[in-house]
Amino acid sequence: WWDMNDKKEMILLDARIVGVIDKRAFYAVLRNDHRFVAFIEKGKCFKAIKKVGDEIRVKFSPFDMSKGEILV
Repeated sequence: WWDMNDKKEMILLDARIVGVIDKRAFYAVLRNDHRFVAFIEKGKCFKAIKKVGDEIRVKFSPFDMSKGEILV
């Protein structure tokens, strides 16, 4: 029996913020023009406010590239 939720695989990529949804969610784009929603995980606090044009590092699940978590 194999449970996909137990997998700790992740993909780390660099991206750029291209739009703001709210204080914890942003539209972002990878270098290959793949667009997705980047978010700050609830409970995490970033000292630097994210804005359009900022470069970010994002963690994706290999099973869902439509959203990614912004890493510190």
